Amino acid sequence: MPLKAGLIVLIWIMWVTATEAKPIPIFIRDDVYADYQKAVGDKPVLSVTNFSQRGMRRDVVDMIIAQQALKLGGFDYHFEYFPGKVNFRNTRMLKTGELLMSFDSYWLEDAQAINQHVYISKPVIRRGEYLAGIYTQPGNEATLAIKQLEDLHQLTSVSTPKWSVDWRTLNNLGLKELVREDSWVSQAQMVYRGWVDFMLSPFLPEQKNFVVNNVDNTGGSITLVAVPGVAVVLDGSRHYVISRNHPLGKAAYKALEEGLQVLRQDNRVRHAYQQAGFFVQNERVSILNAHLVQAKQGF
Repeated sequence: MPLKAGLIVLIWIMWVTATEAKPIPIFIRDDVYADYQKAVGDKPVLSVTNFSQRGMRRDVVDMIIAQQALKLGGFDYHFEYFPGKVNFRNTRMLKTGELLMSFDSYWLEDAQAINQHVYISKPVIRRGEYLAGIYTQPGNEATLAIKQLEDLHQLTSVSTPKWSVDWRTLNNLGLKELVREDSWVSQAQMVYRGWVDFMLSPFLPEQKNFVVNNVDNTGGSITLVAVPGVAVVLDGSRHYVISRNHPLGKAAYKALEEGLQVLRQDNRVRHAYQQAGFFVQNERVSILNAHLVQAKQGF
């Protein structure tokens, strides 16, 4: 074996040996990590079967399902979490291989935009499964009275084209106006102040209202309410992405796919999102744009 090739192999062996003892860094949004801690704490991730407990939401379920799938697929490495404001930085780190994978799933079209840098898993949320609630301020009677798609045509909403599926879905609803605002907290403030009529947001358990705390870092909070009995389906599927440029990327991708298959066959994926309140049974809500979206079942 040539000296250079032998040195590369030796460095690889040393790296793998070191990483078996060293946790793999995972960067996660601070609010997601806080809710994950409430829901999971120090429990072994495979022992989590109750997804109706405090702190559960779509992002947290994503995080748990990813780890359960990895372990079921034989990927036995440990993770160390680094919480922070990392939404768009994560994508850059996936491209360079600094980050193994995102525990927050990606819309398929966003994942495909970087597919030369990442492996894309089978869908964890299949097309047609992602229903969003319509959230407005408590006194907005016109929005709270929505019953059918045509009722939206005189209303305004807010989102950002950085969330491509949300933006496209809202554009297809025939709204009076769709306003751009890139900050989620600012979007909620605009709805609360009545500057726009509503925003889309994932359902919470029992379709409860959501509260945004520490608005403008003042310690105050605002509350938005879900329009009862209606939903909008977001036209896309969500997937995990794993870096092709991370030394453990290929092994993690293989394990994740095998584990997801086991979880899907046991109906544990759908059960988790449903129990967390994110999946809402279709008979409980009227899907306003159902005829605009051709829902397809994945694997």
